Amino acid sequence: MSSTAPRAVISGFTFLRNGVKLGFPFEASIRSILPLVDEFVIALGAGEDDTVARIHALAATEPKLRILDTLWNERMAERGFVYAQQKMIAQYACTGDWAFYLEGDEVLHEGELAAIRASVDRHHGNPQVEALVFDYLHFYGSPQWLAVSPAWYRRECRLIRNTIRSYAPDGQFWVVMDKHRQGRHPKAALANAHIYHYGHVRRLDYMQAKMDQVSKYWSHQPPKMRYSIDPQALRPFDGTHPACMADWLAHDAEPAFTPDPNHPLTRRERKHRHAMRLERWFGWDLSHKHYTLVA
Repeated sequence: MSSTAPRAVISGFTFLRNGVKLGFPFEASIRSILPLVDEFVIALGAGEDDTVARIHALAATEPKLRILDTLWNERMAERGFVYAQQKMIAQYACTGDWAFYLEGDEVLHEGELAAIRASVDRHHGNPQVEALVFDYLHFYGSPQWLAVSPAWYRRECRLIRNTIRSYAPDGQFWVVMDKHRQGRHPKAALANAHIYHYGHVRRLDYMQAKMDQVSKYWSHQPPKMRYSIDPQALRPFDGTHPACMADWLAHDAEPAFTPDPNHPLTRRERKHRHAMRLERWFGWDLSHKHYTLVA
């Protein structure tokens, strides 16, 4: 990329509803990305708590924040499509060259912002790179444990060119439309940075509230929430958390979790144990991917 090339403009975006009720660290999430982006667009759904008031209070001090007030379709029962609708409402309002999607329980580490910016600048002039892929740290049970089995996506696109035709079939990933009719995964390069995902370390009362809400959009009955997982799918976390998460981790995360060595394995967990053995033997990565690496 030439030193005289124009600087890539990055838009951040998300959607949110009932973030307080559900225990999302959404304020820390937004603050973590603001130094990197030129604007941050949020599709803000009307809910039953003070999330809307908190976002507007944040916007009063953060000029990069742009709010789109939305109403969720409560009758939408197709697997997570209401999330896709809200995600795209926000993305379609982004004005940058690149659009960075960060969910309300996902946070960037301040020590990696420069690496993300460098990755955007490095690939901005190469149209073959349509998206950037992040390595994921999925915390589970408490902030001291990471879920590492192939049941958890280890990498995912979170930054995509905002100059190509793309859409989200659900909240997690994108499909790029070639010639307006054929969908495929984005062609991607590595961002050389992490997404810190805290969705599965929220206090159990928050997690139960989330399961009750999510079940409406995924057509199933919510289970009684507890943290229970194959202990072989976990490893201790020995890194540092983003500085902006200190208060949330102290007050809103589940404080203590110990893997149960007698945890009864489900059929799915047995399958993933076998997959982990194959990964160790052959150096494979059997986690699901929604992208094609080209750089």
